Amino acid sequence: MPSKASSAPRVLYWFRTDLRVTDSPALTRALALKPSTFVPVWCWDPSYIYGHRVGLNRWRFLLESMTGLSDALTELNPQQKLHVVRGRPEQLLPILCRQWGITHVVWEKDSNAYAKERDRKVKEVLAKEGVEVVHEGGRHLYDPDEIIKGNKGKPTMTLHQWQKLAEKLGEDSDWKFHWDKVDFNAEIRTGVDTCFDKLCGPNHDFAVPTMSEMGYAEATTTVRGGTAEAHKCLDNFLADTLHVATFSKPHTAPTSLEPSTTLLSPYMKFGCIGVREIWWGSKKVIEEWKKKGSKGGKETKEPENMFGQLQFRDMYACAEAAGAHFERIRGNGVCRYIDWKLQNQYDEDGNEILPRPKEDEVDEERFLAWKEGRTGFPWIDACMRQLKIQGWIHHLARHSVACFITRGQCYISWERGMEVFDEYLIDWDPASNPGNWMWLSCSAFFSQYFRVYGLESWPLRTDKSGALVRKYCPELKDFPDKYIYAPHKAPVDVQRKASCIIGEQYPFPMLDEHKEKDRCIARIKNAYHLGFHGDSTEVLDGNGNQSLDGFVKKAKVAPASKGKKKA
Repeated sequence: MPSKASSAPRVLYWFRTDLRVTDSPALTRALALKPSTFVPVWCWDPSYIYGHRVGLNRWRFLLESMTGLSDALTELNPQQKLHVVRGRPEQLLPILCRQWGITHVVWEKDSNAYAKERDRKVKEVLAKEGVEVVHEGGRHLYDPDEIIKGNKGKPTMTLHQWQKLAEKLGEDSDWKFHWDKVDFNAEIRTGVDTCFDKLCGPNHDFAVPTMSEMGYAEATTTVRGGTAEAHKCLDNFLADTLHVATFSKPHTAPTSLEPSTTLLSPYMKFGCIGVREIWWGSKKVIEEWKKKGSKGGKETKEPENMFGQLQFRDMYACAEAAGAHFERIRGNGVCRYIDWKLQNQYDEDGNEILPRPKEDEVDEERFLAWKEGRTGFPWIDACMRQLKIQGWIHHLARHSVACFITRGQCYISWERGMEVFDEYLIDWDPASNPGNWMWLSCSAFFSQYFRVYGLESWPLRTDKSGALVRKYCPELKDFPDKYIYAPHKAPVDVQRKASCIIGEQYPFPMLDEHKEKDRCIARIKNAYHLGFHGDSTEVLDGNGNQSLDGFVKKAKVAPASKGKKKA
């Protein structure tokens, strides 16, 4: 074992969601220590492997990104690679530090709740080993903890609020691990799981794991991971100066067969590319465009442009870092309480019951039909099938499917929708995913619950031919444009000609769009009037629904006032 007595630091760099060698303040700080030994390590943590919902597409993207990072390290130094060790970091890192004589462990700071608790444990065990911990921000434009401090410990709930706060900051071989909790990914594991049989991998070479080692089939997405792919994607975006200057995310097409946005989000999620690379790269391109006379269009402003989108990402990170339970309703102070169906369930001690007990059959079937893309509404079904196959859908498609399952028609808890996105999305983020679900369900950040996406009218705005539906719902590919978003309205002879009888080859709509929309709006209106949040006493006591029922009954019998019923 090497001695720690040497004056030059021996550094272990712990890679997490920063799978790159560019735009990395933490990596820069590690190298500034001028180490005599530098060991890049990834901990293949079973808490993530089994304890988080992850689909095949995100698994492959992660493995490719890890391999890409290892290749990048080798390119810089032929003697170097990413060393993957398999087990909990709080157990493995002290062992590695002892074996390798490590004096410093460095990592990129992460502010989400899971990472904070994990890092706290690691700091405690490393302190006992006499190892110095160095961590540096870099995942976001600004450190969420510093933003929150400037906001007196409160979450950021609007982009304007975040912008004002940001302005003030300035620009061993016998190892065998056994998982004894709920395996959230068991249903997609079709083979034998040998991932944790050996600490250093099956060949004792610290190699990146494979899909087959985890017992998984091959992924289906065409989106490939890695820092090289990330920079190729960014370079393609920045090459079109007019597009960068006039980029407006809300005005991109959700019905496009090819991504009409940048597709940078998966690479940002795993840190294959740095946020500052995107920010300053875009700044430089726009400045050059202006110098040449701003030809071809009008510059898009925040929040619709690229800078606004990056700021929204930071806003969610600050909101998540400011309090507990951002990923659920119960105990979440920023989340309005609405009596959704199929909410998380808890025991008498307030612990979540896993797996979640099944509830009303109709609600359960509606949720499953939505997840599997067989609701009878082609726009929703095409989006959900694309999501499962590609691990990505346009942000306005995400808006549509999220609105439908929550406040639009199904009145099912955003927690269920968030779980599906947890599994399917390559670009899943611990702050943005729940944040967006709260926004789109009007549980936080956004309150115009009466604005609902039409299941037929909305996709017609950008594609009357239904190309996305024809690709992902091939049973409908021969329907005339007139019926592509509502095939149940087509006469039987049209259905026969299209070789698809509704109710046989493709389902009837599983609900009445407009009736359910009105019902949802009325119920959410009542919940808004009651004004409970996830940390309200009534919600924590499990009496939120009863209180809401009592409020509705009281409102119905309330005396008239100025010709109108009291709300």
